[in-house]
Amino acid sequence: MVTAPAGPAGTAAPAGPAAPGAGAGSAGTAASAAPTALERELLRLAGAVPDPELPVISLAELGVLRGIRLLGPGRVTVELTPTWTACPAIDTMAADVTEVLKAHGVAEVEVRTVLSPAWTTDEISPEGRRKLAEAGVAPPRHRSPAAAAPAGSAGPVALELGIRCPHCGSTDTRLLSRFSSTACKALRRCESCREPFDHFKEV
Repeated sequence: MVTAPAGPAGTAAPAGPAAPGAGAGSAGTAASAAPTALERELLRLAGAVPDPELPVISLAELGVLRGIRLLGPGRVTVELTPTWTACPAIDTMAADVTEVLKAHGVAEVEVRTVLSPAWTTDEISPEGRRKLAEAGVAPPRHRSPAAAAPAGSAGPVALELGIRCPHCGSTDTRLLSRFSSTACKALRRCESCREPFDHFKEV
């Protein structure tokens, strides 16, 4: 099983060219085994698929891609975890991942929905958070201090309680609606610059 990086998810390191179907002898590889070049490449391709509701970030940056299993020559199983159980975007994610992998020579793609462990907004990568803010969407606050701490840091972690405006950076913002264009976002307005903006709610 090839899994996405633990913690804030990211795209697997690009691998060298590999022909789909090659390396199938590693089918059923244990999680602890080093992934092959083909496995890394398939994870990279699937992880680069844009999220259908927030296309500024990829599925890897969103942290919903849990892993890829090679079953044999040209046969893979992809595991996706929805952002919430009834997320309507999961079918589109599955179709987009299948299309990308088949376009790169994988004949059979099975996408499984995995509900445990549940996805949380802590799994959005730093790069994904940066892209959300750049697109005018306030990223979710970290739910756990460990997830908020920079890698390798130790000691107290500063908690950010306010929702920061992605336009001017002010934390003087007000909730206008618990729901925005999608169920995972709330609509807020900045009292400083007066601009409305979406906030990706914490889960």
